[in-house]
Amino acid sequence: MGGWEVDVPGQSEFLERFTRMSRRSAAGVISTYSTSFTVASRLLSPRIRRDIEALYAVVRIADEIVDGTAAAAGCTPGQVRGLLENYEELVLGSLGCGFSADPIVHAFGATARACDFDPGLLRSFFAAMRRDLTRQVYDPRELGTYIYGSAEVIGLLCLDIFLRETDTSPADRARMEQGARRLGSAFQKINFLRDRAEDAQLLGRTYLQAVGEEGKQELLLDIRADLDAARASIPLLPLGARAGVRAATELYDRLLELIDGAPLEELSSTRIRVPASTKAGLAVTAVFKEVLRR
Repeated sequence: MGGWEVDVPGQSEFLERFTRMSRRSAAGVISTYSTSFTVASRLLSPRIRRDIEALYAVVRIADEIVDGTAAAAGCTPGQVRGLLENYEELVLGSLGCGFSADPIVHAFGATARACDFDPGLLRSFFAAMRRDLTRQVYDPRELGTYIYGSAEVIGLLCLDIFLRETDTSPADRARMEQGARRLGSAFQKINFLRDRAEDAQLLGRTYLQAVGEEGKQELLLDIRADLDAARASIPLLPLGARAGVRAATELYDRLLELIDGAPLEELSSTRIRVPASTKAGLAVTAVFKEVLRR
């Protein structure tokens, strides 16, 4: 079978079957690692949800490489770096090749080619992941670069998925790109606050400099401004994306409220979570708001 020519009848069926399996594998990643994004993704149109799942899966696996899973398996620091570099090569290679033996990369490649992903955005993401291999403390300038690569570019890639085969004016596109970047930035900064204890104790990383109560409130104001800017761009998105994006935004806004109400000592020792019942309620509310807008 390995010697068949490309145009042998029936071979396309093999590719379609492999692609279906790959997409199911990608869907399993998001359902395993994030209940919040799983809830939000269910509100997306089927095509958008499939592509978002493929993007999330690649991002999640890169995170796992650098966030201790590979080390827990006995990999040395040099091997972890090699794994990340090899994974980057696989992911970038999928932009130009219609097959990957890695099912997650294969699913991602189908999405990336269909949505015309910018390889520069992907390189920025992997550059941020490499920083996590050596950088233990981030100063404000380094943190801005890190947030762009680790979160804002993901927002831009999500926007490429939403706008696939959609005509939009340059002005609206610019507003949506700004909203996508600021939503990604807000999510990442909320994660920094929520995961403060885990980042410091398990990974030895300090993304935020010493934050007192005053500094915490300044950061919360900054995050709320990002969320407000992102909300303003949601009505410009295609219908199949709006409820899911709104749900994700409101889920993180609720998480921000819980963080605001938690003492700094609690954030330094506990991971704040949004109850499952609250997540479900926010998802229903997001759908209701979009129905009223139609």
